[in-house]
Order: sequence, then structure tokens, then C-alpha cells
Amino acid sequence: MLRRGFTLVFSILLLLSFSITAFASEKVSGGAGGTTPSGIPLAGLEAFVDDYVKEYIGKHTVGTSVVMVKDGRVVLSKGYGYADMEQQIPVSPDTVMEWGSISKLTVWTSVMQLAEQGKIHLNTDIRSYLPENFLTKLKYDDPITMLNLMNHNAGFEEYMFDMAYQSPKEVRSLEEGLQLAQPAQIYRPGEAVAYSNYGNSLAAFIVERISGQPYHEYVQQHIFDPLGMKDSIAYSVVEDRPELLKHKAKGYFFQEEGSFTQGSWNYMSMYPNGGNNGTAEDLAKFAMAFLPAAGEQSPLFEKPETLNTMLARSYTSAEGMPGNAHGFWEYPGLHRTLGHGGNTIAFATNLQIVPEDRFAIVIMSNQASESNIVYGLTKAIIGMREKAAAVNLPDASEVQGKFMAARRPGHGFMNLFPYLTLMKLEPQGADQLRVSLAGMTGSYKQVQPYLYQKVSGDSALDAWPMLHATVNDGKVKAISVYTTDYLPLPAGKSMPVLLLSAAFAVLVVGYFMFAPFVLLVQTILSKRNARTRPASRAASRKLAAGLTLTGTGIVVNNLVLALRMISNNERAYAEVYPQIMVNYGLTGLAIVFLAPLLVLEKKKRPASTTRDKWSAIFPGAMMVVLVSLLVFWQFYS
Repeated sequence: MLRRGFTLVFSILLLLSFSITAFASEKVSGGAGGTTPSGIPLAGLEAFVDDYVKEYIGKHTVGTSVVMVKDGRVVLSKGYGYADMEQQIPVSPDTVMEWGSISKLTVWTSVMQLAEQGKIHLNTDIRSYLPENFLTKLKYDDPITMLNLMNHNAGFEEYMFDMAYQSPKEVRSLEEGLQLAQPAQIYRPGEAVAYSNYGNSLAAFIVERISGQPYHEYVQQHIFDPLGMKDSIAYSVVEDRPELLKHKAKGYFFQEEGSFTQGSWNYMSMYPNGGNNGTAEDLAKFAMAFLPAAGEQSPLFEKPETLNTMLARSYTSAEGMPGNAHGFWEYPGLHRTLGHGGNTIAFATNLQIVPEDRFAIVIMSNQASESNIVYGLTKAIIGMREKAAAVNLPDASEVQGKFMAARRPGHGFMNLFPYLTLMKLEPQGADQLRVSLAGMTGSYKQVQPYLYQKVSGDSALDAWPMLHATVNDGKVKAISVYTTDYLPLPAGKSMPVLLLSAAFAVLVVGYFMFAPFVLLVQTILSKRNARTRPASRAASRKLAAGLTLTGTGIVVNNLVLALRMISNNERAYAEVYPQIMVNYGLTGLAIVFLAPLLVLEKKKRPASTTRDKWSAIFPGAMMVVLVSLLVFWQFYS
């Protein structure tokens, strides 16, 4: 009760103090004319944002920094909540946060700078820029271009290990990180959009090789310094910049309303894809560099056509569907909007620019997967394009079904994960879909044939404002969302196969977790009865018991492995490798028990009772099913 009372009082104080802990930069021009892209007058912008965030700060969100720019100047720069809850340190202008995947935009900017100089060609096979045989897991001979990397359709699987660490001591060089976490290629280049951290860091490595500088030094010299971004670093180890380290916010996880727990900072060997750190005002300077006034030149490029090319669309799944613009993701705002979101272990961010309005918004939060402000406020400020009156729309039932993310592990035991988080599409009337994914739901209305726009639902799905179904010959080939495609289930893992696999998994897990208690009871009763059994029968029971306990060991080992990955999937493969080896060792031990058990049962078969036969056959059968499941889901790799 004492703890609950303290939590309640603390939550109330945190909520009441959000206005006290907010900062307002001297750069804010509250009386400025004009509006946001959604039509909010700039004169009332601060009051609007204050009113919006007060619904979340202290309840669902720890802290956030919001910066907006219009026509080359900051019109709002304000922080809410705490950068450090324990020390009651508020978010302020010099609060440093992790950029997350917004960091990718500095990679693509670097690429475009070198392309402008003729040192990189966007349609050239990237293998010509890499050391010989650097990519060793390619499935196809088709060229992989820089545009494939920018559009996230080079075909790489999602490799789940050695992406991020919780200690700077684990960080290696960019080249070592790329070699350590190299994914296999599972799609032909251009075949599917599968958001790829690896592809982005690979592009940064090419920048490193061509420029002759470590990537983070290149960014510092060619992007941050020219823009006056003194409070940012293109690297995940902020300890290298003590003056920034002392201002870095702690990261948090949401537990329940008003309750948060501290998370860890993000450290990466492949740091270009998500390792940048800096203030929101610095990030706003970066955004403004893409919004020069008419007749003026961006400080990032020497030629105006380079900026025009970068902001031009480079990929879309269909007309009307937001796509990719050389690394920027399009957003369906009232006017053409481009940007990027980001997430690290305990931070969430969003950056959007509206070139037509010379407007940009930056939101940074020191809370994992925060969406109410990061995406909700962005939507309110940018607005959504109006839904055109549509006619002759196909029935929504044509695209119903369950779909798997193209961004997925293709090898190893983590290939099971995407099958546990399938996207489910259900028709809601003739022109609307209900989308369910990982516990989130949203309603999407059809605005053009097979093109749907979000109209309601969980705020986290605001990251996917639209979806498009590619349908050929009456079959859905892909469901395209903001950063990835969702694909039909492969034939070998259709829903009947998945359901059968799940049923067998429940059976064997239940058996091997319950069986040891039965064996214990049998042992106690046997000692009490003090009955003497034939030697062959006693040996058979011992072998069956050994086999059963070995199966229990395998199940427990893999349940622990699953729990470890659920609690923290940012792990080095070296952390889980011992458990993979345990699977091999216990499986070998199971064979040691099973082989003599089968021989013994064959020899004494005529004299065996039905009970004796089942006591030997059933554990063996369960072990075969268990091992088959582990092989099927690749728990040996």
C-alpha cells in the first residue's frame, strides 16, 4: 500500500509539474503569422501543443522535446516532462536524446553528396564499392544498387542479433559489425520492401571507403559542422563527447499509467542506422537544410538539382500510396510530406518536413515506442490529405487474410517470431478493413481501389497511415505499409500447418513439463511397495525416465531462451549460442537413452504388457515430435 500511495502521489506531482518543467526557447515567435500545414495558427501553436501533451505527460509519457520550424526560423521549441525522473531533471533545450532511425537520413545525405561529386552512382552494383567477396550470403546474382538500399528492397533478411548493445564495451568497428551481423539475402533485389538496418549501414560503409574517413567523422565535417549542429554526434558512444554525455536523457519503458521503469542507452557497431545522438533543436537545423528559400541553396549540396533529386520519389507500390524518396519516407499530409521515424531501446523520435510550406516538425521522446505524442501530435500538426470520393471500389473481402512481414528473419530460431505477429485483415463492410497486429487494432477505409487510409484505432498504427494491397489474378501478392511489405504465408507454413505445429508444441511442452512430477510420484510409490521388477523392465523404466527428463531439459532450455529474447531482443549472438549448443547436447543425450530403449523393447516385446509398451513408446514418440519441431523452427541454428 505504501508503494502504491507513493506512486499515486508521484504521478500527480509529475502531471502538475509538466508546465513547470517545460522550457520555451527564446527563438519561439508566439506572435508570428501563418499556420501549420494542418491550419493551426502559429500565434496559438504553443497553447495547442501544451493542451495536447498534457493528456500524456506523466501518465503515458515520461518526457518529450518538440521543435517546429517555418520559413527558416524556429516557431516553437519546448520540452515537457523529465529527462531524468529520479533526479527530477526536466527536458530542456540542451537535453540530448537518441535519434534512432532518423540517423539513416544522414547516411542518405552523405550518399547524395558523394553522388553529386560523381563518386557514387545510384544505379551501380554496390559490390563494386565493397571489398572483394564482402557479401557472402547473397542468394541472387542480380545487382544490388544504392537505390535498392535507399528503398529497402535489396532483399536482406532481418538478422536479429548484434544490432544493438547495452554497453559501449561491446561496440566494434563499423566493418566488423557488418561482418558479424551479415544477413542472408532471401528476396530478389526489387522484389519486396523489407526495412533493413543492415542495408543502411552498408551504405555508410561505402561512404567510409570512398571518402577515406570514418563515417561519423565524415558526417561531423560535411553535415553537422556546416549546419552548426554543435550538440550532436553521429555515433552511439556519447561517452566520447563528455559535454554531451552530461546532458543525455535517461530512457524509460511504460509500465502502466503513471508508472515507468528505466531502460538502457543504445550502443551499436552498425551505428549509422540508429546511433546518432543530439538535441531536438540540432535535428531541426538538419531539417531546415532541406527547406531552402526560393533561389537559395541548401548548405548540404553544391547544386540545387541534388536536393531536388533526393526529395523526389524513388519508389512506391502504387499511385497514391506513400513511398520512398531516396531514403525519406513519404507521409500523406495535407501537402507532400517527407520524413523518418526512429526507435532505440528506450527512445522514440519523429521528423517530418513539408517542402511546399517550408515547415518541419521534430519530436523526440525518452520513452520506448512512445506513439501518442511522437505520432499523434505529428498527425495533428501536419494534417492528413483529404479522402477523395471513390467509385467502383472492390469489396474489402478480397484482401482479407493473415500476412507475414517481409522484414523477417529467414534463418535460425528467430524465424518463428514473425509467425507469432501476423497481420490480420478483416472486412468491416464493403469498403473498410480492420487491421490487427501485435495486440493493436485500427480501421482503414478504402479511398482508391486497394488503397486504404487509417481512420481510427491505436495511435501506434499512425506510423502506418495507409496500406495498399497488390492483387493479381484475384490473389493478394503483398500488403504494403509505411516501411515494409506484408506477404502471404508460404505454402510450407500455411495456417493449417501453423495450427498443427502449435497443437504439437502445446502437447509436447505440457507432457515434458508435467511428466517429471509423475515420475517422482511413481518412484515414491515404488519404494513404498518395495516390489521387485524383472531386470529388463527396471532398465526400460530407467531409460524411459532418462529420456523424459532429457526432454524436460530441452523444453526448459528453449523456454528460457524465448523468455530471454522477449525480455530483451537486443542481444549478441554469443549470448544465445550456448543455449543452441545445449539443444545439441541434450538431443544427443536423448538418442543415448532412446536407442537402447527401442532395442530393449523389441527384445521383450512378447512378454511386455500394454502398460509397459506405452511407458516406453510414449516418451520416445514425444521426443521425436519435440525434436521435429525444433528442426522445423530451426532451434539448432
